[in-house]
Amino acid sequence: MSFSSNIKEEISKLNNFKEKNIIAYELIGYFITNNITILKNKIRYSTENEYNINRLNKLLKTLDIDYNIQMQGKLYVITFKKEYLEEYQDIIQIDNLNIKINPLTEIIDEQETKAIVRGSFLGSGSISNPNNKYHFEIIFNCQENAIKVKNMLETYEIKSKELERTNGYSLYIKEGEEISKILAFIGASTAVLKFEEIRVIKDTRNNINRLVNCETANLNKTVSAAVKQIESIKILKKNNKFMNLNESLKEIAELRIENPDASLIELGKLLKSPLGKSGVNYRLNKIIEIANEMK
Repeated sequence: MSFSSNIKEEISKLNNFKEKNIIAYELIGYFITNNITILKNKIRYSTENEYNINRLNKLLKTLDIDYNIQMQGKLYVITFKKEYLEEYQDIIQIDNLNIKINPLTEIIDEQETKAIVRGSFLGSGSISNPNNKYHFEIIFNCQENAIKVKNMLETYEIKSKELERTNGYSLYIKEGEEISKILAFIGASTAVLKFEEIRVIKDTRNNINRLVNCETANLNKTVSAAVKQIESIKILKKNNKFMNLNESLKEIAELRIENPDASLIELGKLLKSPLGKSGVNYRLNKIIEIANEMK
């Protein structure tokens, strides 16, 4: 089972049917997604996910809405009469194409807001496997609904982005922290724990990889510099110019030949009068400079 289906299974089993006004808002969350179709005097919702349909089934029953459910290929399809939504006209607007949240509706109650977002996610939401990437998305039937829900989430400091798609308007989140927040917001507490566990492991692995890559890059740089230094020293010796170097340059040169893998700091400690990294680097660069003049 996918990570997305696990979350929908968890949410579908929430036992919060005592307050009918909250159930109505969750139902409206379903209705503003792109899986709703208006057919003359009927409302049609279709999905391949059994948890989506199971939850919708419970919501309709709780609100005493008669409906018909059937299978059409791989799709679960629920239909009911449009007239049942008339009592919610202070919250939604219905035209021949879409059901929209009434722009005059002020949803100030946190539980009502959670219900709408939860219903929207069940209605047409998805989340990628966090082991692969962070991507949470809900597809709405129109831009107005996407923007309305986006503004609701911002009230509770959950950031999302909006994108037009061929099949509707997407509200999506790609940041791990924001996804964790919205999962908690809609009541998927078990999913939050699993998501955070994966996130911690993934972030730790990425940090380790960055450190290894950084250390490898530094090692390659050190080896490359040492090779260049040794080549310059050999050029000076081959051309009988090595003995013309002052004592400090000869000393560091001999140490570099004897210790090809040593870092600049390690070479500095081997000198008769120890030097820091910058001092050793200066002397070796001077040797390279003198050798380059001979080429």
